[in-house]
Amino acid sequence: MLPLGALEQHGPHLPLDTDTRIVAALTTCLGERRRNAWIAPILPFGSSGEHAGFPGTLSLGREALELALVELVRGADSFEAVLFACWHGGNGAPLAGAAATLRGDRRAVAVWTAGEFMGDAHAGRTETSLMLALDPAAVRLGAAAAGETRPLAVILPALQRDGVRAVSPNGVLGDPDGASAAEGERLLDQLMDSLVRSFDALAAR
Repeated sequence: MLPLGALEQHGPHLPLDTDTRIVAALTTCLGERRRNAWIAPILPFGSSGEHAGFPGTLSLGREALELALVELVRGADSFEAVLFACWHGGNGAPLAGAAATLRGDRRAVAVWTAGEFMGDAHAGRTETSLMLALDPAAVRLGAAAAGETRPLAVILPALQRDGVRAVSPNGVLGDPDGASAAEGERLLDQLMDSLVRSFDALAAR
C-alpha cells in the first residue's frame, strides 16, 4: 500500500498536514488488520496548487506527482499488487493518470479515495470531526469558522480556474460547526471498512 498525503492550508483551525494524518491513521490500522499488507512510508506532498496563496502550502504539482507515483510502483516489482490510499481530492487526477499508465504496464494497481464519505469538501465538519477523533489537541476549535458552503459542483469551475482563495477567503469549503470526536470515530470506522474492502478485492485478484 502506498499512502498519499498533502501539505496545505486547512482553514484557520486545522493543521497543514491534516490529509496526511488521516491517511496515516487509516493505513496503520489496515496494517494491523491485514498482516499480508506492506505499508510504504507516506508521500507527504501532493498536488495542492489550488491552495496556493495560503501560507504553509507546498505542492509537487500534477505532472511531478503522477510521474513519482508511476516510478515508485515500477520500482516495487517485488510486490504482486499496489493499492494507493489517498484522502486529498487534489491528488485525484495524478492518481488516475498514474494508475492508467501502470495498468498499461500490466501492473496490478487500485486506487482508494474517500470522496463518498466527504460531507463537505475541505476543512469543514467532516475533517474537523476526524481530527477531533485522531488528535484533538491539534484542532483550534476557537478559530473554526464556516467558509464557502455551496456544493462543490457549483464552485468547482471557479476553484479550478482561480484557486480556493477566490471562492473562500478563509480556505474552508464547508462548515465545521457541529463537528465532534464521536462523529469522527464513526467516520473512521466507515472509512476503515471501505479501505479494507478495497485491499481485500485487490489481494484476491
